[in-house]
Amino acid sequence: MNRPRTLIVGAGISGLALAKALLDRGLSVDVVERRAEDEQATLGTGLYLPANAVRALRGIGVGDAMAKLAEPVVRQRLHEHRGRPLAEFGVDRIWGDVGPCLAITRGELHEVLRTSVDASVVRHDTTVTEVAQDRTVTFADGTTDTYDLVVGADGINSAVRRSLFGGPEPRFLGQLCWRFVADGTTTPAMTDWTARLGTKGRTFLTVQLGAGRVYCYADINSFVPTAPPGDWRTLFADFGGPVPRLLEQGANAHFAALHESVNTVWTRPGVALVGDAAHAFSPSMAQGGAMALEDALVLADALGTTPDISAALAAFQARRAGRVAWVVSQNHRRDKARNLPTPLRNFTLRRAGERMFKANHAPLHTRP
Repeated sequence: MNRPRTLIVGAGISGLALAKALLDRGLSVDVVERRAEDEQATLGTGLYLPANAVRALRGIGVGDAMAKLAEPVVRQRLHEHRGRPLAEFGVDRIWGDVGPCLAITRGELHEVLRTSVDASVVRHDTTVTEVAQDRTVTFADGTTDTYDLVVGADGINSAVRRSLFGGPEPRFLGQLCWRFVADGTTTPAMTDWTARLGTKGRTFLTVQLGAGRVYCYADINSFVPTAPPGDWRTLFADFGGPVPRLLEQGANAHFAALHESVNTVWTRPGVALVGDAAHAFSPSMAQGGAMALEDALVLADALGTTPDISAALAAFQARRAGRVAWVVSQNHRRDKARNLPTPLRNFTLRRAGERMFKANHAPLHTRP
């Protein structure tokens, strides 16, 4: 029997994870990526990988390679913006025996996945402009090809989704963020994961990456999806602790307006969406990468179980819908909580911070 031809559009984390999982199951895969290989290698900042993301990476077969580069995260801390503690707990209290939580740069994780996939199946500098109903793919150079299965792993502005799924564009969440990796050796000792919560919805998060590096993430509420004028760092001038020194290194931080996908159907005949192409999230629960990796594992399992692509896609949609909906709902709850009046927010976190985190993540303990 001929193996179905599969095209994965996008060689980011979700696309490469899916390619690795499909190749391991003996399926035929082509991957195209619009960026040049050297450009892609420099993208991104840091990632906090909660335990279900680490579990998915083990399932994909790159857990050991990734763990050699990653930094364990064993505690989470919530402080108010001047540094007074609100809540602190071990991640094992949240995740139990699911496994460890880790931190890694996005570039390092991408490299682990890239080297796990045969380079001959990935074409860079290749842009998809359109996907027809019969899965005929048109590339920017005018060439076309037809596949049995096309998977959009091409991010929140997915060309695959735009061509075939229609529906509303991702919704602006009313948040702007800045991300950068800083040298933490000149700041007071920092470990693990610490979120500093300011007034008016401002947050400054630090995650220890090892080797003296610190992943810094800052966000604010905004009515418009554009960067405010001036130096963004002045928005956090009243934050204490290590934040002022870290901000000195944030002049070239990566800026993004945060959006959320509102589409809840990620399959059509012979077509599927994974990762941000399917479901972009608020970063509140750090589940964007985890859901993308779970997508890859679940879709590969479904395709490896049956030669019937339609049945496999139906199984994929059914297995992912409830889990993704839970993450969306919990993100909304957490975003509302952070925007409570500051005294009420701080009181709530002091009294129930750990209990809230446990409840947010409890259904994610089960395998996807």
